[in-house]
Amino acid sequence: MSNEQRLYTSALIEQMRPAIEAELKSRLAASDGRGLEEFKFMMDYHLGWEGEGAGPEAQGKRIRPLLVLLTAASAGADWEVALPAAASVELIHNFSLIHDDIEDNSPLRRGRRTLWSIWGIPQAVNTGDGMFTLAHLAMAGLAETVTTPVAFAATQVLQQTCLHLTQGQYLDISFETRTDLSLEAYWQMVGGKTAALLAACTQIGALAAQAAPPICEAYRQFGWSLGLAFQAQDDILGIWGDTAITGKSAESDLISGKKSLPVIYGLSRQGPFARRWREGPVSIDEVNDLAHQLELEGALEYTRKRADEQTQLALEALDRARPQGEAGLALHTLALQLIQRKG
Repeated sequence: MSNEQRLYTSALIEQMRPAIEAELKSRLAASDGRGLEEFKFMMDYHLGWEGEGAGPEAQGKRIRPLLVLLTAASAGADWEVALPAAASVELIHNFSLIHDDIEDNSPLRRGRRTLWSIWGIPQAVNTGDGMFTLAHLAMAGLAETVTTPVAFAATQVLQQTCLHLTQGQYLDISFETRTDLSLEAYWQMVGGKTAALLAACTQIGALAAQAAPPICEAYRQFGWSLGLAFQAQDDILGIWGDTAITGKSAESDLISGKKSLPVIYGLSRQGPFARRWREGPVSIDEVNDLAHQLELEGALEYTRKRADEQTQLALEALDRARPQGEAGLALHTLALQLIQRKG
């Protein structure tokens, strides 16, 4: 069973998925034109619609637009009014992935060659920039389905989130050469890279439903803590994940030298793990022993505890938001599955 198929589904989510794809395709139509066929194809390729390997696996889970729509519905709105915002956040997410792949020198994403590895860095950067612009145009389209003040507020949230994304990416890149990393610095980094956009999804969904400010804030806090818990769990899978479930090498984070939460915790212990880490790159033959050493030093238990804490904060915030009906149940269940996923 694929990772996509493992995600919680409901009748409501199954209605939302094709609507999200249709909205995305509608928004990307603006990138087409005479002489721009390849430009449009590059966007379609990255979104998993065209090229070798196209299909659900290449498209990803569309978690962020689903969070927007489920939040809007659980806050009492017709979820369709939030479709422009749902498309917007998914385009922002994919813009960031295009740029991340370049900055990380990643040749593959979702089992396919990345844009830059096919078309080169300049065209990939340009495609990402085009997607960034289309995301803002999509958010502007929210004014067609909700009031102008609400659309303006949602646009402000999106713009601030984009700043947080670039700040988080700056910190992530700087971590590669820094030796003075603290656990506090880690949370600041993942707050920008991961939590900020999930918080924007739930906040914007609540705004689209014209929920009261305390409800909007509760949904924002839910998305923020969900993002932090999601990242902590991702860091666990990056070292101790079951390759048969994740579909990727569980050794990749140690071999790549990623400064994930378990690694930063291990470095703070100043024990055998830290001494070996500072000697230089880890070989594949050392991975199992080093992962075991990291576990012995308490890194796995520590990261699980932090993930559990953020999960509890997320669920408490969701309770304060008082989600309604089938959408509220779907939102709660989907959040739990994202946090507790094994792949």
